[in-house]
Amino acid sequence: MAEETMKTSGVTYTQAGEGYFEKRTLLRTAGFWGLWGIGIAAVISGDFSGWNFGIGAAGWGGLGIASIVIIVMYFGMLFSIGEMSAAMPHTGGAYSFARAAMGPWGGFITGFAETIEYVFTTAVVVYFSASYADAVTSDLFNLSLPGWLWWIILYAIFVGLNSWGAEISFRFALVVAIISVGILILFGILAIAHGAVDFGKLLDIYPDPSKAGSNTFLPFGLVGILYALPFAMWFFLGIEELPLAAEEAHNPSRDIPKAGIWGMVSLVACAAIVFFLNPAVTGSQALGSSDEPLLDGFRAFLPSGWAAVLSAFALIGLLASLQGIMYAYGRNLYSLSRAGYYPKMLSLTGSRQTPYVALFVGAVIGFIALVVVNLNAGAGDVVLNIAVWGAVLAYMLQMISFVLLRRKFPNARRPWISPTGNWGAIAAFAIAAITFIAVLINPTYRPAVFTIVILYVIGLLVFGLYGRHRLVLSPEEEYAVTGGLHGYDPASEGLGGTIEDEILKGHTG
Repeated sequence: MAEETMKTSGVTYTQAGEGYFEKRTLLRTAGFWGLWGIGIAAVISGDFSGWNFGIGAAGWGGLGIASIVIIVMYFGMLFSIGEMSAAMPHTGGAYSFARAAMGPWGGFITGFAETIEYVFTTAVVVYFSASYADAVTSDLFNLSLPGWLWWIILYAIFVGLNSWGAEISFRFALVVAIISVGILILFGILAIAHGAVDFGKLLDIYPDPSKAGSNTFLPFGLVGILYALPFAMWFFLGIEELPLAAEEAHNPSRDIPKAGIWGMVSLVACAAIVFFLNPAVTGSQALGSSDEPLLDGFRAFLPSGWAAVLSAFALIGLLASLQGIMYAYGRNLYSLSRAGYYPKMLSLTGSRQTPYVALFVGAVIGFIALVVVNLNAGAGDVVLNIAVWGAVLAYMLQMISFVLLRRKFPNARRPWISPTGNWGAIAAFAIAAITFIAVLINPTYRPAVFTIVILYVIGLLVFGLYGRHRLVLSPEEEYAVTGGLHGYDPASEGLGGTIEDEILKGHTG
């Protein structure tokens, strides 16, 4: 019998076929704490390094203002995606929201932005983790390895860990998240106990007279605040990944919004520790260009012999984020592949019900990116900037999706409602748009912008010529095609089978 097909919105759906979804199943293992742990783990390395470059761009005061603005954006966004993830507890996350709101092309553009964000962020974390790991082995065992070998080792370990089983992944993430938060708290306690905190050092950057509005609080003027916005994001970048865990959570409609909000509260507290105390120990001037700001803080009041231990502490935070972000790109690739946007083999899960193919392919792409970085001195910043810009693009598209979904699917089930409604989404969109512009006008980010444009040209051509003719009615697609009336919960409604037959045969649009 010929395959049933359906054409709508410029794409073609074909019948998945017998056993298709059975080979692409995930296991529900996560409760609130597992989700909280994976969210914190994905972000926490931003407290160990990266955020401080915002001080170099705007001074302590400028980064402080930028951070407050970014906190508003993340809360508005988390409230919005909390409502959408409760209504659409599918692994697709951002792609799922945009697909329902803006059609297949909107879904692809948004999902691709998240792919760029998570795959490149993982590569950056691997890059810095390798440096810290080599420092630890050199100090303790007089053993140093080439960077490329460390990259292979780290990717192999964490692809294996994430492929071994979802329950192990969530438990590991929770443990390293708690340890990482403990290290930040320990830093704060020791800094105060040693009398190393001097808040007068926060404003030790001399004002640049060539910058309009410059003073001791804003040494690089008002424009510095704009340039600091992307660096302020590093305190929280990744917490928005939680909807990707929807099909592995026991109660996604309740726990994902809850874990997102409490995760954000926890991250704000962690950010406050390093933002107020780290430069108060070292001075803002010294911290603005440091590659390891937290270690510099520890070194300021602890004996030099603790260097290896301090590097190990920082490595734990980086490995926590490596686990959390790798989990995210694995589920992002899985969901887009299961629906046919990416090659379908990427969504195979195997006997352990984890997307092992997607995890491996994402690691290969990341490794290739690191090789390019290694060949091109100074390209490390480009990879990180690509991730940031991909994230901001995904944020804007998700906030547009939120507003459109409330109008487009007014009767869809919404178990959790955003307390800030459309205004929260609009505020988050406006701040994301300003950050988007800040990246665009900053010369440092231009290589990243050009790279993303090239990636999108290639991605859109492949989807337009090939992928859009081979889509499958995954839960995300069923939800969109039926106006939010089916595909709500894959666990209770099932996948494929008679419902898929009814949609393919009965669709007239």
